[in-house]
Amino acid sequence: MATIIPFKGIRPVNDKAHLVPSSAIDDYTTTELQTELASNLYTFLHIINPDFNDAQKTKPGSDERLKKIKNTFHKFIKENILIQDSQPCYYIYRQNKIGNTYTGIIGCSSIDDYFNGTIKIHEQTITEREEKLKHYLDICEFNAEPVLFSYPNDDVINEIILKSTRAKPEYDFTTNDKVHHQLWVVSDENLISQISERFSKIKKVYIADGHHRSASSALLGKSRRNANPNYTGTEPFNFYLGIFFPETQLKIFDFNRVIKDLNGLSVKDFISKVSETFVVTEKGKNIYKPITKNNFSMYLEGKWYSLDAKKTIVHTDKQVEDLDASILSEHILSPILNINDLRNNKRIRFVSGIKGMKELKNQVDNFNFKVAFGLYPVEMKQLKYIADTNNTMPPKTTWVEPKMRSGLVVYSLEESC
Repeated sequence: MATIIPFKGIRPVNDKAHLVPSSAIDDYTTTELQTELASNLYTFLHIINPDFNDAQKTKPGSDERLKKIKNTFHKFIKENILIQDSQPCYYIYRQNKIGNTYTGIIGCSSIDDYFNGTIKIHEQTITEREEKLKHYLDICEFNAEPVLFSYPNDDVINEIILKSTRAKPEYDFTTNDKVHHQLWVVSDENLISQISERFSKIKKVYIADGHHRSASSALLGKSRRNANPNYTGTEPFNFYLGIFFPETQLKIFDFNRVIKDLNGLSVKDFISKVSETFVVTEKGKNIYKPITKNNFSMYLEGKWYSLDAKKTIVHTDKQVEDLDASILSEHILSPILNINDLRNNKRIRFVSGIKGMKELKNQVDNFNFKVAFGLYPVEMKQLKYIADTNNTMPPKTTWVEPKMRSGLVVYSLEESC
């Protein structure tokens, strides 16, 4: 059963709620990052990138940089840019983006649930990245961006959310990317008890986004337990920050691929090889989007194509092999284009489906990519089945919305701030 606890969140003071939270630092171009840091003294990016206004520079990832991040975080608290709630709370968060509304509960998940399988995973993690994030947490001692979880729809939790969100939100603002954010603080002890109790009846929660953050938090907790054999289980390192959405609230988009070249093949020879395992239908200049599972779109030299996987390559009895991302890799990317390592091959790039098929055309027409492939999005039932059977998807198979901002509500791993 799931253990999801309230916590004393560290969050922006009300009049700066629209200024502090930031997108992930990798989402900014160099110019965008410099502009945001220069124009906004309160952005959480100043914590993540503390060298901006400091003549003494530090190496990214170094202990010196991580200690500087922690010190800047404490500086934001000392200057009352960030404040900490005086009692453990849950936080209800709502986001409206491009007409889609998502509402979830922010709380802390137990590392024991990660170890015992209550938390279900569907993606492999990279050991080197796990260790890097663990080291980051060990020195900085805070979670600024929650792991995205889903859970089966629950009428009782839905009713609690409905009642709580009738009140005026603590935060209500729109960021310059036209995303509307709202946050309610749940401090009533009766409601807190109801939420905790109801989550304790849920058998499984699924990681939708944040596998490396989950793994690194669990590793850190295990390490600190080993260093403190008399731990009680209530110490902050036994938990990590999450946001929990009912599974119907999440939206899974396609995660598409663009490739730099045809591996030395002519367009004619490439299409001929693809035709061995796919029915290839030219669609002309009008954008074509996959209409069902095992159907792909391809954009090549100004033309769109529909690719239908032939029955001989579809493994309906094997859930992982039957994923469209697996079929594309097994029958086009690897054997024809010689792309075997999706994580590290520099000839491939991934484009989130939220940007639409038009972005695939843009990447090929304007950014020196040769061919693009659009995939049909994975369904939640596929994700759950793969997680429940202890299997994992290929890299970059799903793009899950909503995406959270860093610094909206922070969980501290310190005993006190």
